[in-house]
Amino acid sequence: MAALISSDFEIPAEISQGIFEKAQKGSALAQLSGARPQKFGKQQVWVLTSPPKAELVGEAGQKSPTPTAYASKTVNPFKLQVTMRFSQEVQWADEDVQIGVLQDLASNASIALGRALDLVGIHKINPLTGTVSSLVKEGLVDTKQSVQLAGTKYDEAIEAAAGMIISSGYVPSGIAMDPTLSFGLSTMRDADGRKIYPEIGFGQNLTNFAGMTAAVSDTVSAKNEITPDTKLLGIVGQFDAFRWGVQRSIGAHLIEYGDPDGLGDLQRQNQIAIRAEILYGIGIMDQAAFTKIVKAEG
Repeated sequence: MAALISSDFEIPAEISQGIFEKAQKGSALAQLSGARPQKFGKQQVWVLTSPPKAELVGEAGQKSPTPTAYASKTVNPFKLQVTMRFSQEVQWADEDVQIGVLQDLASNASIALGRALDLVGIHKINPLTGTVSSLVKEGLVDTKQSVQLAGTKYDEAIEAAAGMIISSGYVPSGIAMDPTLSFGLSTMRDADGRKIYPEIGFGQNLTNFAGMTAAVSDTVSAKNEITPDTKLLGIVGQFDAFRWGVQRSIGAHLIEYGDPDGLGDLQRQNQIAIRAEILYGIGIMDQAAFTKIVKAEG
């Protein structure tokens, strides 16, 4: 049964407070495209597909009608949740010796919900199973614009991706990078062996590259969620074409009664649970505003 019990922890007489854990990156999309206020439910967004053009009119000349066109795009709601069980003894141990388990569980629930924005918005997957969900009809992975990385020419791949965005009539405002891509950039050297981009360190905290806002997260490749390798290294785009917002947010809260996840009655099994939920609204205005950077096949 997937429940945390007190025997999972060695609790010495004297301990340092807190729990060490492997760092998890949050959402790259949240850093590159700001959340917009949203009401609950499915929403329609009007997109200007044919902008009006001004007409030159001679003296006493007649004025023509100005053609313009709009299309509607849908912002769909997606509900995500995290429910974690643990024995009541874990709560007691946490209260007595201040391990920080409950706070850690709540914090990691928030990280999981943040990462889910990318996993749904880019890859269309259910983050828990790592498989594509029938609930998600469109993701950034569906863009037909793609650049294949040639060897270790990371910057050239980014340049080519930006060129595609510009050719499509958009402005490359940001880049979402897998850590592999940002690290690859950081290790590039010129003919004399000097680093080409020494200012980015090892690339793991990169916030700007070539004038674009940058965000680094392993959610870009989803290598911790999806098998086999997605081969996705980065996404360049005009990121205000990715619309998202939080329609409802329920912070981490304790559940002491009932059967919240189908694993049996909590009280009967001497367990309690922590649950956090969020309802995102996600929509992509135009796939042509984005270009993928992918690994070479083989």
